[in-house]
Amino acid sequence: MTTPRRGRPWWVVALAVSLLALVTGWLPRADAVALAERTGPVLLFVAALTVVAELCAGAGLFAAAAAGAARVARGRRWALWLLVVVLATASTAVLSLDTTAVLLTPVVIALARRTHTPPLPFALVVLALANTASLVLPVSNLTNLLADHALREAGAGFLALMWAPALVSVLVTVLVLGVRDRRSLAGAHDPVPAPRAADPVLLRTTGGVVATMAVAFLVGVVPALAACVAAVVLLVATAVRRRPLPVPAADLVPWRTLVVVAGLFVVVATAHAHGLGDALAAAAGDGDGPLDLLRLAAVGALASNAVNNLPAYLALDPATAGEPLRIAALLIGTGVAPLLTPWGSLATVLWWQRCRQVLLDVPARTIVLQGLLVAPLTLVLATAALVLTS
Repeated sequence: MTTPRRGRPWWVVALAVSLLALVTGWLPRADAVALAERTGPVLLFVAALTVVAELCAGAGLFAAAAAGAARVARGRRWALWLLVVVLATASTAVLSLDTTAVLLTPVVIALARRTHTPPLPFALVVLALANTASLVLPVSNLTNLLADHALREAGAGFLALMWAPALVSVLVTVLVLGVRDRRSLAGAHDPVPAPRAADPVLLRTTGGVVATMAVAFLVGVVPALAACVAAVVLLVATAVRRRPLPVPAADLVPWRTLVVVAGLFVVVATAHAHGLGDALAAAAGDGDGPLDLLRLAAVGALASNAVNNLPAYLALDPATAGEPLRIAALLIGTGVAPLLTPWGSLATVLWWQRCRQVLLDVPARTIVLQGLLVAPLTLVLATAALVLTS
């Protein structure tokens, strides 16, 4: 999930703004401590999971999974597309939406090209599922991790509350995009030769570690702890097998991205300390009736597409009043709906960059049109699923 370097050092801006807020007292000390206690474990988890994801890519896990999907599809384009759907959903659920955007996208595009299949439908379904499949587990999205602690305090389990919205979000995405791309997915594709793993032992070890980490997430192990252990095990395994790191050691942890995210957290907390919460609470309303929940989800969606889903979630979090149903509605709005603008979620930004790197031109208009097709329907039906199963 490493963000490619740009000429404009946003991490420097984020660091400067954060230090200014702290030094001047714009962000009160008590609020800063509370923010650090809440977001520190989340940032640690992101760092550790990025190491895991990069080492998985280096071991060939994503490429092997894609090639396995091609063999199972047996030359049928629609079957290959559905198996890519499974890969994208599983990757988003266990390794997070940013991992799917960064590491699975180029593999899927390369797979489509090798089979002489139009790559755009494959890339676009990965983009959509990187967002709409991000309600499955707490680790699937940073917003989920931010909400998980509050849900536990309220006596609600994440899976028990979110399984129906998560399922509906994925199914709606697949059905809508499957219908849209049905002509491109018709017919047969060329066979794909099975790739030869550079180190089969390391590949199997990586698969085992990821499967174990997924089980740990499901049974309730602290996400940061599980990800850190997995990262250490994979680093040791890579060293024992004498394999090079997939990226330079300095880029293995996405520290620039983490500084930018931390800066967003500080800016939102500072704004809340100066009255932002009152204005947002008025927009988000209150109550946990069907229309109340839909209103909160819609406000979360609009805010996410306007400024990005991470600051949008933090800004609107107080409007949930710690009520599980309202937290879930906000997660739907900030999780599945940031598809209308290229900056709605970090995953979308990273996906767009990856497409450019592998020479797949995707106009912003294409992203917006797909968002208009998927986001409103998914938002409404996922919120309805939340209401019906609560």
